[in-house]
Amino acid sequence: MTERFVQFIGRVRWPLLAVWGVLLVISGLLAMSLPDKLSGGGWYVPGSQSTWVAEQQKEGFTGRGQTSVTVVVHDERFAAGTDRFESRVDRVMADIAADKRLGVASHYGWSDLRGAPENSFVGRDGHTAIEMFGLDVDDGTARRILPDIQREFDARYEERGLTVGMVGTAPFFGEINVLSEEGLVKAEIIVLPLITLILLLLFRSVVSAVVAMITAGTAAVGTFAILSVLADSYDLSVFVQNTATMLGLGVGIDYSMFMIRRFRDELEGGEPVPRALRTALATSGETVVASGVTVIVSMATLAFVDLPVIQSIALGAALVVAVSVLTSVLLLPVLLYVVGDRIGRWDLFARLRPASASADPRERGWYRFAHAVLRRPVLSLVGGSALLAVGAVPALALDTFTPDARITPTSSTVRQSYDRVEEQFGQGDASPMVVLIRSDTPLRGAGERITGLHDRLAALPHVRRVDSALNVLEQAAPGRPFDALEPGVRDRLPAPARASVGYFVSKDRTEFIAQVIPEEHASAPKTRELLAEVRRTVARADGNGLRIEVGGQTAEGVDANKVIADGLPTVVGVMLLAIFVILMLSFRSVLLPLKAIAVNVLSVSVAFGMLTLAFQEGSPVAEALGFDASGRVTNFVPVLLLALLFSLSTDYEVFVLGRVREYYKAGVGNTESVALGISATGPLITGAAVLMVAVFGGFTLSGIQPIGELGFGMAVAIAVDATLVRMFVVPAAMKLMGSANWWFPGRGRASSTAASSRIRSKQQHVSERHMAELSADRGPEVPPRP
Repeated sequence: MTERFVQFIGRVRWPLLAVWGVLLVISGLLAMSLPDKLSGGGWYVPGSQSTWVAEQQKEGFTGRGQTSVTVVVHDERFAAGTDRFESRVDRVMADIAADKRLGVASHYGWSDLRGAPENSFVGRDGHTAIEMFGLDVDDGTARRILPDIQREFDARYEERGLTVGMVGTAPFFGEINVLSEEGLVKAEIIVLPLITLILLLLFRSVVSAVVAMITAGTAAVGTFAILSVLADSYDLSVFVQNTATMLGLGVGIDYSMFMIRRFRDELEGGEPVPRALRTALATSGETVVASGVTVIVSMATLAFVDLPVIQSIALGAALVVAVSVLTSVLLLPVLLYVVGDRIGRWDLFARLRPASASADPRERGWYRFAHAVLRRPVLSLVGGSALLAVGAVPALALDTFTPDARITPTSSTVRQSYDRVEEQFGQGDASPMVVLIRSDTPLRGAGERITGLHDRLAALPHVRRVDSALNVLEQAAPGRPFDALEPGVRDRLPAPARASVGYFVSKDRTEFIAQVIPEEHASAPKTRELLAEVRRTVARADGNGLRIEVGGQTAEGVDANKVIADGLPTVVGVMLLAIFVILMLSFRSVLLPLKAIAVNVLSVSVAFGMLTLAFQEGSPVAEALGFDASGRVTNFVPVLLLALLFSLSTDYEVFVLGRVREYYKAGVGNTESVALGISATGPLITGAAVLMVAVFGGFTLSGIQPIGELGFGMAVAIAVDATLVRMFVVPAAMKLMGSANWWFPGRGRASSTAASSRIRSKQQHVSERHMAELSADRGPEVPPRP
């Protein structure tokens, strides 16, 4: 099959390149529209309380709509109570209400009590006012248009001494969308020169580096094109683009590196181009496919987490790996055939190291180092594992929650406005809990039950107050507040009272909202404890014609955390089983997959531990990267890290063990095959790891905290995997396991011998020159040859 494929490439390589070029242009055009199609949504858990509450607020209330925003106006020059303050703030509110792009359906807040002796919508400093707006635009549209409108506000009002900012889910994720694009450009500016330099040092050839970059770039563009098409029908998270770019650059270049390196090794060994390409496809190509399948299967297990944001990011990650595999085994061979012997041209670093990369593995320092480890396997295994275990300890304190405005830079107006609400009105005012009561009949019949629930909620610990329409209704109808909701009474209420009632009571009088204002911010431990108590209190009042649910930012975060925790055991179980089966079938071994899984657990745990220290405990790392060490890690990051790192660590396992298995099946003993495999793959694995660390590390500087956390965790794990794991733990474990490494049910000595014979007869698997050299070094562990 491989031989026919190479022959086909040889016949039609130029038409194939032309087809790829056309597809690349089309993909580029499609990819350009992707950023505008991505959504900041995906955080609502289908069927959860918080999702139901969010949906119910979209219609029937004043100041709430399909999209709800809070406008925060800060006047540096004038204070509340002065004519100038009122006229200036009034002008801002009027401009917003008249902006047709926003489609303001209703608003409630400062303007309803304008001029009153006490205005609860004026901050403690007397210079800040807030107004809630209900917009008649869908959430996705709002997230696209609000960043541009916010920047218009900045330019329009700054010179007047006014800061006008929007707070809410749509403004926040709209800002994240913009920052994501800017961060992507920033990361690419940092990463691409690093990648180029590393590739030049690894390959010592401009041609090889360019071919690798073309392959990875094609995979990235193709992925974005497919995502752009999918985004027309599905809600894809704004974090998809960053994740796909980060993973695509790392994996795409890694895959092409392994293919190019093997191709060059065969050429430098005297093989002609077609034969060298066949060998590269039959060895590195097969390993790339097995590796890619492992990543894709691992990411597919995240479908068991019923949270759209995780599923869409997982889709992007799996897609970019799939496209990277396809470009590595379909496009790259065409490029290699066309370039041929010129693949090693333009060596910029010829004086830094010997020109030949195909020297006998026994002549390398890696070979001597591997034997040093193999002479002390117990010390290497126990010592390496102990260091990994120490690094994993901080992960025991890992705490996660949904992101809020604190993950945006302090220079952002959205972040400044969020902080100003907390400072001027209280931490809980920025993220109240929303208790929504829906009655089968008009609320008047359930008045006593609602009033009793209101009072019980207000009496709970860590509650500053409960906002609702009850005070206004009590003033209108003392002793029987819900009588004031009747049409004849409600319509005669003063305008401020009608606005207040409309904000908390639906027009059809069947829904009532009570906002529980906690003492601390949404993700604080006390606030989460309060949410649990609020839900217990609400549950006792639910039923008998009333449906009562609790939503808001804290509820959304807790619901998301719960669905992640509920799905995690299934994700881990299915993922480990899939990895075990893939490795078992790849290497015809039972114990090697078990060893790989055990080692991967340790390296992933170290990544979690370092992530906890850097972003949760307030270390200088987060501050140096420009992030707020708020005490929590973004909740989707650990589960994504788990799937990505297990699959990427398995990647390196596949590449190393693939070469070890070649030597072992060629007739070399277990210990020697491990040393040769480590020596043969060591330079390339280390170079690939350096490249991965550079890519992932570069994305920690993107300015987007979840992406920074993801990049940091992956960089740490890859660095640990390429040093402690691959250099000490893996070879030591294989030495101690001995010939049991390759035990497989139903395969006896004869079958091993037959396999060895088949491999030796197929020169594409291991080149003849190494076969001849190694055949003289067989030790007592070598199965007899026929």
